[in-house]
Amino acid sequence: MDVFTTKSGRVRGRRAARDGGIVAVLGVPYAAPPFGPRRFREPQPAEPWDGVRDCTAFGPVAPQSAELPGAPSWSPGDEDILTLNVWTPAEGPGDLPVLVWIHGGAYVFGSSAQPDFDGTALAGGGLVVVTLNSRLGFEGFGHVPDADSDADADTGSALLVPGADSVLPVPVSSAASFPDNRGLLDQIAALEWVRDNISAFGGSPDRVTLAGQSSGATSVACLTVADRARGLFRRAVLHSAVNAFATVEQAARTTAEVAAAAGVPATRAGLLAAPPEALVAATDRVCERYAQDPGSGQRHYDPAIYGPVADGVLLTADPLEALAAGAGGAVELLVCHTTEEYWLLDAVGSSAKITSEEQLAAFAADFGLPASLVEGHRERLPDAPLLDVYLSLYSGLLFAEYSTRLAEAHALAGGRAFLARFDRRRDRAGGRVRAWHCADIPFAFGNLHEESVHFLVGGPPGAADQELSRRMARAWAGFAAHGEPGWAPLDGPAGGGETVRVWRTEEEEAADAARRPGGARRADGVRRVEDDRGAEHGFRDLWRTAGLPLLAP
Repeated sequence: MDVFTTKSGRVRGRRAARDGGIVAVLGVPYAAPPFGPRRFREPQPAEPWDGVRDCTAFGPVAPQSAELPGAPSWSPGDEDILTLNVWTPAEGPGDLPVLVWIHGGAYVFGSSAQPDFDGTALAGGGLVVVTLNSRLGFEGFGHVPDADSDADADTGSALLVPGADSVLPVPVSSAASFPDNRGLLDQIAALEWVRDNISAFGGSPDRVTLAGQSSGATSVACLTVADRARGLFRRAVLHSAVNAFATVEQAARTTAEVAAAAGVPATRAGLLAAPPEALVAATDRVCERYAQDPGSGQRHYDPAIYGPVADGVLLTADPLEALAAGAGGAVELLVCHTTEEYWLLDAVGSSAKITSEEQLAAFAADFGLPASLVEGHRERLPDAPLLDVYLSLYSGLLFAEYSTRLAEAHALAGGRAFLARFDRRRDRAGGRVRAWHCADIPFAFGNLHEESVHFLVGGPPGAADQELSRRMARAWAGFAAHGEPGWAPLDGPAGGGETVRVWRTEEEEAADAARRPGGARRADGVRRVEDDRGAEHGFRDLWRTAGLPLLAP
């Protein structure tokens, strides 16, 4: 009957459309709706229920303005957003490894209901797959100021929240009652749900791998170094982690901008009085203003204004710095990035167009990039248009170099880390299919058949694509089950001779071998980084010389 018993009550799932041997249990609450008296606060336990709860459809998505192909959109009034989904073999042996997925979307959009993240194929490979929604945008990462007045600061005070049935019978003087990083706290609550409930679905709470892409990958990195998440997962998969981490002061400045755009005071009471849709619209206006102003500094090029905050409570430092100091402990990492990350952001129009020497010079100055780094990219791309030089630089700055350094830092601190790069490309009528941001995820999830991902992967997949997808899914499964994705871990900086998996189709590997002296083909996509310098390996030698600035949203 596909009914499972959780600590909050029984839930009923349905058989997956693609594989009748897999049960999908969708929209399971892991925490209470974070609105009304719970707004801007830590996640609270979900209310238990009687009977059997129907969990055959995804839950509502977090407040956002995005409308994504194949996924539901948010509407004002959708409040039960802290839900998760489980895919599990109907006749599984139990004690299976668990993969928990955090989606990307610049901390402002996306959901677990995107077709890219359907867990059917991975569950068919022997995993229990969990995907989740958490708070985004201001609801999840906006800084809420300390008490607004002496009256509010009185520990006997209570706060009246729009939409609440009564005043909150709790003191509001502590900033911890309105914490930063609420989206990360939601993710921890979901992991606690997994710890307490996943055995009922055939999964092992002692064999949990936390995985994510883009902002989801940086969320994973943050939780890897957060003491509060310690012990909730033993392995982590990070695809295209984004270089963006804020101080409290930076987050407070963003709050002031968003509050002004919403027409409310940048105070606790003012922000609580603004409904979620008002803060979503205000966020969009702030981002658009940066996009339209070339003189606005770093945010002009890709105006993403939210991210994790060094609040001194959950997080004290950028994950890269924390991993270098050994904060990753015994967690094993599998890190991957694509070789042409930023071309996607250009294709969808979310990035500034840099087409003149003056614009490129301004970009380098805004981020403090040395002239040698810019000129090195020009030399490696002698026939490329100037826009491609910019996109290559930004790919390394925002994603590729940061991701690689996360793996290196963990390895150098004594941790176990594996590194991969996704370099599958295609030529098609009308242009080249890039190995760009997000293109790797449908391959790893085994969801190339989904029409909604064809823009990412360059059209319907061929047999070689399906074969690559199977190899990538096996790597995830092997890593989640045994800590072995199929190649050797790093033991130092990637570029000093360590093996790195480069994901390509067999056709691409054969073509690459034919171009090499003697036609030598590397075994199974594993190669030594020292053999190559160029886009395929993220221009590592140039970045090692130049250094990587750590960025804020």
